[in-house]
Amino acid sequence: MVNQEKGYVVFTEEMKKTHTILAPNMLPMHFKMIGKVMSRSGYHLEVLETSGPRIAETGLKYVHNDTCYPAILVIGQFIDALQSGKYDPDKVALILFQTGGGCRASNYIHLLRKALEKADLGHVPVISLSLAGLEKHPGFQLTLPLLMRMMYAVLYGDLLMTLVNQCKPYELEKGAAQALADRWTDRLAEEMTTGGKGNYRQVKANYRRILEAFGAIPMERRDTVKVGIVGEIFVKYSPLGNNNLEQFLVDEGAEAVIPGLLDFCLYCVYNNLLDNKLYGMQKGVQLAYKAAYRYLLDKEKDLIDAIRAHGRFEPPTLFTHTVELVQGTISMGVKMGEGWLLTAEMLELADKGVGNIVCTQPFGCLPNHICGKGMMKPIKEKNPAVNIVAIDYDAGATKVNQENRLKLMLANARQKAAAPRESIPV
Repeated sequence: MVNQEKGYVVFTEEMKKTHTILAPNMLPMHFKMIGKVMSRSGYHLEVLETSGPRIAETGLKYVHNDTCYPAILVIGQFIDALQSGKYDPDKVALILFQTGGGCRASNYIHLLRKALEKADLGHVPVISLSLAGLEKHPGFQLTLPLLMRMMYAVLYGDLLMTLVNQCKPYELEKGAAQALADRWTDRLAEEMTTGGKGNYRQVKANYRRILEAFGAIPMERRDTVKVGIVGEIFVKYSPLGNNNLEQFLVDEGAEAVIPGLLDFCLYCVYNNLLDNKLYGMQKGVQLAYKAAYRYLLDKEKDLIDAIRAHGRFEPPTLFTHTVELVQGTISMGVKMGEGWLLTAEMLELADKGVGNIVCTQPFGCLPNHICGKGMMKPIKEKNPAVNIVAIDYDAGATKVNQENRLKLMLANARQKAAAPRESIPV
């Protein structure tokens, strides 16, 4: 029943014991570990892995077709699951991750509730997972231990994603890197849900073990085009949202380079520090954001140091350097959705020598079109050699057209790499 005071169906303490919580799948390895971590706190969370055309078709039945594409997919995946017969609609809740900003994740929850009403599922609770405390649910609490383990899952997920992408194009046994990542995902998820093994010392020890395991995969160096992937956060990461873009690039003999989720977490905290400079905030809140920023930055440095110490793999870029790269290109006040971070990630990739970038453009994402496609010209002026291709993702876009554009980009990149360099006068 709708709580008249709050205006939405509340997830109660009793529901914590009886309900399965469904979550959309944006980052498979990250979210699998996050789901296991939440199970330790007493929540039965299941990450949805459904895919196929029916997801978008279901979304379009209950969401206006002018809505941004990620919303159509997320809502479509939820309602498809509820209508599948696999779950008891009276014993299921849904969860959405929200940033508290003025864009995507902060508005989907209202679209989802409206869609549930239309599908005669209005009694299903929708939980807002947000550090901003947008909504209150008595049966769902973000405790400090839970937040710490969720952050470890982000760190592990970023490391595994980085290593898999740097191994896949060169592995002698196809699928070895992904199989190893899957085993480590299961192991880490189990480890974080057992007592005594959730401390940060163990996390850093696991970094070394993971790097050694991936370093032992038999690989051969091949001439490979590196392709960076940026864009709206869901379509950038989700295989459902980008039609398995990473795997397509690997199948075409390319290496995918994707900035980690930790950068987005740092971006969200950094924006609040910028707000403090512009508008001010309570001293206690200000100190909390400063502490959170230092904490996340320290964790990123530890991860980068571990990769550098191993020596075989290329580490991510430190967030402070990414911030330096974007200065003078776009205002730091542009922070709806991915905002200035999207521009910064393209500059970061170019700075790392990744000369080809796919900017995933979901339909209806205005910030993405401004900070992505709209910033291509100034980025190319700074980096003439970089090739940026915007690929549109929406319910009406065909996979064939998307892949043909990607193949053309790869063909041009290989042709450019094979062209003889101009002789240098002595």
